[in-house]
Amino acid sequence: MKKILIGCLLIVLLTDCSKAPPAETPPRPALVSVVGEKTSGHGMILVGEVRPRYESSQGFRVNGKIIKRNVDVGALVKKGQVLAYLDPLDNHLSVTAALAAVSAAEADKNLALAELNRQRQLFAKKFISASALDIKEAQYITANARLAQSKAQAQVTENQMQYVNLSSDREGVITMVHAEPGQVIQAGEVMVKIADMQAIDVSVAVPESRLSDVKLNAQVMVKLWSNQTETYTGVVREISPIADAATRAFNVRITLNGADEAIKLGMTAGVYFNINQPLATLGYLIPSRALTEINNKPVVWVIDEHNKAQPREVITGAFTEDGVLIRQGLQAGEKIAIAGVHTLIKDQLVKPIVEMTP
Repeated sequence: MKKILIGCLLIVLLTDCSKAPPAETPPRPALVSVVGEKTSGHGMILVGEVRPRYESSQGFRVNGKIIKRNVDVGALVKKGQVLAYLDPLDNHLSVTAALAAVSAAEADKNLALAELNRQRQLFAKKFISASALDIKEAQYITANARLAQSKAQAQVTENQMQYVNLSSDREGVITMVHAEPGQVIQAGEVMVKIADMQAIDVSVAVPESRLSDVKLNAQVMVKLWSNQTETYTGVVREISPIADAATRAFNVRITLNGADEAIKLGMTAGVYFNINQPLATLGYLIPSRALTEINNKPVVWVIDEHNKAQPREVITGAFTEDGVLIRQGLQAGEKIAIAGVHTLIKDQLVKPIVEMTP
């Protein structure tokens, strides 16, 4: 029995020894970029929003119920075009009442005039006193004033009949509609907003630490994020004299030159300031996706000469639409990972696939 057990044990040991060693894990493919020479930047680059220079809020000048609306958001309108209508019934009744009040006041005035003429005849014959005549003259003056008041009120009421139609005060595009047919609105309540498309601005929030880099009437360069190939020029038109209470940034308005149909309101735009000043060396420009954080510190994964990933802390500069500038921590010619940087581990073996940065 013992011999059988020993024989089985030997067979098991020989079987285990004959197993091949486990295969090594193949290196992970990694998209990398080669750090180029130090780059230069065109001064300060900030992100802004395309806005109209003129945008008016319009509403009815009288109370009423909306019975029809002719425009929707995005509609192009001409100056004087009717945008919406109010129910005119109440205004018609108001005009009728005002005209009736004028007729009554005119009748009172005629009666007061007739009474005054009779009193004057009696006074001439010395049948009444001067004070009695004065009373009739005062009544006539009062009736005349009431007639003028009634006529003025009737004119106001007739003018309000024109206000039941809301007309555009400028040519532009509808950017907001705040009322629907059947809704009762108050006089002065905003119903639509119209933006003038003839003058387009870019609104930029400038940090107070960089406000000295912005000058009134300075030339700037603008690029839309929707079309990086097209470049526009602009002029700093307005610098807010007071900082925003929440962001502590100053609002700056840039007027675009030669704005075309490709520019839509609300688009994101990059504004390049100080384009006429000498360029300053800033650092190495790398893709933004190559930068990550470890322990709240900016880190780039460098692929060493043995194709192993090594985390390296860096000092960053400005973030631009083309990437991020690294002031310290990198050298020209080094390879850095630019994809999947959040999944790399120290000393991980990789197979670098080089993508050259511009």
